[in-house]
Amino acid sequence: MSEHEPRVSDHAIEQFIGRLLQVGVLLAAAVTLLGGAMLLAHHGQSLADYRVFRGEPEFLRSLAGVLGAAKMGDNRAIVQLGLVLLIATPIARVAFTLVAFALQRDRMYVGVTFVVLVLLLFGLLFGVA
Repeated sequence: MSEHEPRVSDHAIEQFIGRLLQVGVLLAAAVTLLGGAMLLAHHGQSLADYRVFRGEPEFLRSLAGVLGAAKMGDNRAIVQLGLVLLIATPIARVAFTLVAFALQRDRMYVGVTFVVLVLLLFGLLFGVA
């Protein structure tokens, strides 16, 4: 790196990562709260029947199904979307850290972070329900 190229400080990277985590958690909480409020508004007076176990519908077991149903306004899918956002927040942190290591030209940490990111994404997208 030459003397004239601007270098992002470690402190700036840490500040951005901290803000990313804060915004991610707050967004996830807001979406989950919205979905929970909608769910209570529609089904809050219903009595629970615990005699028969009913698992989650199939469409709520995949990321594509959750996204599609949340777009259509399904209450349960909006709650699930909030949880997916909560899970995606640290994954976004790892992705940003990968970019930061690449900008710093730290090849070993780029490799390790890349492997971690691939494993996290694989688990999120193809994990067993």
